[in-house]
Amino acid sequence: MAASRKTKAPLAVIAAGGTGGHMFPAQALAEELLARGWRVVLSTDARGARYAGGFPDAVERRVVASATFARGGALAKLAVPFRVLGGVLSAAVSMLVDRPAVVAGFGGYPSIPAISAAWMLRVPRLIHEQNGVLGRVNQVFARRVSAVACGTWPTSLPNGVEGLHIGNPVRGSVRERAAAPYIAPGEYPMSIVIIGGSQGARILSDVVPAAIALLPEALRQHLRVAQQARPEDLERVAQAYDAAGIPAEVEPFFADVPRRFSEAQLVIARAGASTVADLTVIGRPAILVPYAAAVRDEQTANARGLVDAQAAVLIPESQFTPEALAEQIALILTTPDAASRMAKAATDLGLPDAAAALADLAERLAGPPNH
Repeated sequence: MAASRKTKAPLAVIAAGGTGGHMFPAQALAEELLARGWRVVLSTDARGARYAGGFPDAVERRVVASATFARGGALAKLAVPFRVLGGVLSAAVSMLVDRPAVVAGFGGYPSIPAISAAWMLRVPRLIHEQNGVLGRVNQVFARRVSAVACGTWPTSLPNGVEGLHIGNPVRGSVRERAAAPYIAPGEYPMSIVIIGGSQGARILSDVVPAAIALLPEALRQHLRVAQQARPEDLERVAQAYDAAGIPAEVEPFFADVPRRFSEAQLVIARAGASTVADLTVIGRPAILVPYAAAVRDEQTANARGLVDAQAAVLIPESQFTPEALAEQIALILTTPDAASRMAKAATDLGLPDAAAALADLAERLAGPPNH
């Protein structure tokens, strides 16, 4: 028994919440560590477990209790500390039974129990921040981990905390299209992809179809559109494109976003960290509309690198009108050389090997295996 324990593969506990922004890079790290011979456990809460379908079957799921003060009534908020404490104790017991070599947290309240337990047990630990501003949970742990890996650069960090620019790990389906050749705009079918996060965005449904309808007929006749929209907006968005004579696919979710990006002449999107990472790895011109209600305005920070490199145009929500958007679309799609330069500038920012770099960091923190 002792001999088998010595030769057991090292264990990584990956702690992540339930949104794609947290789960996509966590999944990419899990895939990379598995390929290197590690054992991997995903530590999340019941909500997060429902979003873990993309993780390889070899990843063990451990559901621990966590909670947020952002949801529920007064009684639910009073129960939050007790639920979190229960989750921390459960995670600590699991780590005492099967001690991890490293724990990696990706933010969100579901990552609290595993990172807290790792801190208590002095297990090597890191956090990965996808956005250009630390989320609430990562702010709390930034001084209590061995390393802070940053997906967006520069990242606003607390005084005295140093970050490592790792990049945002992307899924294999994105890496397969890294630096895919860009077909510059011209007098032939052109594709515009509109993405507003996993559920679409209301403001994109309100503005983009109206903006495309304002484009000159000579340009409009070459366009086809794929737009994510909320279920309640699907019909009106589809009707708007139909009235403008634009072939359009309007769906609440596209499972093949990497393919659509690779075939697009232009992407119009929110500036979520995963979207920005996909744009830079594949390399496409973009018009970005940061989510104005974000507490820390992290999407504006996410977009900064692309905008500074002249790979993207940023339009704040306050200025996001059909007329303003139509002007920018026309400018990009009628200047093929400039559009190609935008695509190249985006590709130059891409970090397709971010998952490998993050796995390297995890292995350095874990130290040599115990044989």
